[in-house]
Amino acid sequence: MKTISATEAKRNFAAVLDDVREGPVLIRRHERDAAVVISAVEYKELRRLKVDQVMQLCREITDFATSQGMNEELLAELLADDEAA
Repeated sequence: MKTISATEAKRNFAAVLDDVREGPVLIRRHERDAAVVISAVEYKELRRLKVDQVMQLCREITDFATSQGMNEELLAELLADDEAA
């Protein structure tokens, strides 16, 4: 991954935008990692992957709850008890 200073990124922002076509660009400020610039395509892919991971987790939780006897009727009862409290 290409690494540049924040000052260089500010001075040459158009070049940074060109560079992200090749891969992420790490921007460092005061000797610390400050940001990573990625292409819009890569950003969309990361967002899609995150959504897929959340959906997989939901499926796993649903499967586990079902295996433990949870169903819609029991869930409705549990939620009704919480509302009454």
